[in-house]
Amino acid sequence: MSDHAIALRGATKQFPHRAGGTFTAIRDVDIEVASGEFVTVVGPTGCGKSTTLSLVSGLEPATHGTVTVNGRPVQGIPDGVGYMFQTDATLPWKNVLDNVALGLRYRGIGKAEANAKARDWIERVGLAGFEDRYPHQLSGGMRKRVAMAQTLITEPNVLLMDEPFGALDVQTRELMQDELLRLWSGTGAAVVFVTHDLTEAIALADRVVVMTAGPATVKDVVTVDLPRPRKVEEIRLTPEFTELYRRVWDSLREEVEITRARGAGNVA
Repeated sequence: MSDHAIALRGATKQFPHRAGGTFTAIRDVDIEVASGEFVTVVGPTGCGKSTTLSLVSGLEPATHGTVTVNGRPVQGIPDGVGYMFQTDATLPWKNVLDNVALGLRYRGIGKAEANAKARDWIERVGLAGFEDRYPHQLSGGMRKRVAMAQTLITEPNVLLMDEPFGALDVQTRELMQDELLRLWSGTGAAVVFVTHDLTEAIALADRVVVMTAGPATVKDVVTVDLPRPRKVEEIRLTPEFTELYRRVWDSLREEVEITRARGAGNVA
C-alpha cells in the first residue's frame, strides 16, 4: 500500500479533437497527497486543473501515467471519494433533509438511519430548522452548506473540491472557508481543492500546487507553514501570509501572462 491517499505520477490526459488528432489537457503531472493533508491547486484559466480532479475521481481515465487512490490504481470511481462541484448538486424536488440523506440511501442505508445522520450533519453545518426547505428557498451560502453536508456525511477519506465557493460573495466565501476547515479538521481526509483565488488557496492549504499554462503540469509547490486551527479573516492580514501570497503569485504570474497572450493571439 502507498503512504499517500492520492498519487498522480506522470499523469497525462488527452481528448479527441474535433478537427482530428488529440488535445492534451494535462501532461506529466506529479502530485502526491497524504491522508489528512489539504492541498490546493491554482493555475491559469483553462489550464486543466479540473481535469486533474477528474482523473483522481475516476470520471476520466489517464491517457498515460498512473493515478492511485488509497494505494490502488483508479479504475472507475474509487470507494471513499467525495466530490464537491462549483455548481450545486442538490435535487430541486427534494428538501434539505432528503438531499443530505441521499448519499447514504444510495449506499443501502435505511431511511430512518440515513435521516438521523442527515439531521446531525444539517446541524453541524448550521442549518438546523431548515430540514424541510427546498433548494430554491435557500441562499447561495446555505446551498453550499447543504452541499458540504451531502459530501461529508459519507465520511470520505479523499475529498475533491472544484471551486466550490467560486460563485459566492467575499464575505460568505470566508465564512464557508472557515466552516470547511472546522468540519474537515480531525477527519483524516486528504483534500485536493481547485481554486482561482490565491487568498483562498493559501488560507486553506498545507501546500499550494501551482500549475503551468495548458497543457498543465506542475510548476511549483509552496508549503504553507501557517499554524492550525486557522481563521481566514485573521491569517490573511499577517506578514507571513503576505509573503506566501507574493511567492505563489510570482510563480503563477508568468503562466497567467502566457494564457492571456494566447487568448489575444486567437482573437487577432
